[in-house]
Amino acid sequence: MVKLNTQLISIFVVVVLVYACVPASAVEESEAKQLWDTCLLKITPNCALDIIANVFGNGTISDLCCHDLVQEGRVCHDTLIQYISDRPSLRANETQYLKKSDDVWNHCVSVSKIAKN
Repeated sequence: MVKLNTQLISIFVVVVLVYACVPASAVEESEAKQLWDTCLLKITPNCALDIIANVFGNGTISDLCCHDLVQEGRVCHDTLIQYISDRPSLRANETQYLKKSDDVWNHCVSVSKIAKN
């Protein structure tokens, strides 16, 4: 029961973060729903939070989350990070966030390649 509550809370936090961070003018409602349906459901809420924490803070990302991220795909990853970094409060450091996003992606691709071998 506790695990289910933790998962529900994690999902709620991810939804709130995405909707809070996505500028209304950047994404039409149908685009946001399509992005949600095709991208965010491929990774766990905890991994989504780890990715966001890594790009926009000092968080870490596990090998398992890296695998999920690579399965999600580069377009989904880039689009989500771009939407979040486009917030007025984050725009000043957008270049830094996009660089960290690339670093996370490259790290995760290398981790996924090693896991396959």
